[in-house]
Amino acid sequence: MGYGVKVEVWGDLALFGRPEFKAERVSYDMMTPSAARGLLEAIYWKPALRYVIDKIHVLNPIEFTNIRRNEVKAKASARNIQTAINNQGSLPFISTSDNIQQRASLVLKNVHYVIEAHFEMTEQAGERDNQEKHYAILMRRLKKGQCFHQPCFGCREFPANFRLWEEGEIQAAYQGQEKDLGYLLYDLDFSNLADIQPTFFRAVLRDGVLDLADREVHR
Repeated sequence: MGYGVKVEVWGDLALFGRPEFKAERVSYDMMTPSAARGLLEAIYWKPALRYVIDKIHVLNPIEFTNIRRNEVKAKASARNIQTAINNQGSLPFISTSDNIQQRASLVLKNVHYVIEAHFEMTEQAGERDNQEKHYAILMRRLKKGQCFHQPCFGCREFPANFRLWEEGEIQAAYQGQEKDLGYLLYDLDFSNLADIQPTFFRAVLRDGVLDLADREVHR
């Protein structure tokens, strides 16, 4: 196992979208491991390292709220853009004022987590890359509140506050309880770039902690 770190993250709203809902946005009951990894990568990431999420502590009870957001209903066509490039014509664009629509979203509110993670070196690590070097940079960024880009909870309009957890024992919600959250998105399998597949696992909160050590991942 590589160097470990505990990061406290919190915010007003979060949306970790369930893939089975298309038009309307519905959040999972808590942060997914892939969202936790993306949040850490927003703080510090290099091709030489890969984050592995070990545990997610849920500090606040799970609460939902409904909101309505303006979204763009159209998508840019890669084929049309490539055709315009090849023909040296004007690039197509999407007018937000003409393609705007309101959609309801079921989101989490008052979210507060502690992410336990470690990182491992990848095959892209160079001769000058080592765990001590990257760990020192990560710790410095966490202590100073620095990041590569603003971390968020699922959507960019839901920013995440973060800091290094240095307060000792973590007091999670749901002490003495076991809470079955059903199937939760774990990550995307990029082993075959022509057929990227989502992977899921059965998420169970025990004493407010999602332990990913003994997960059983399914497609």
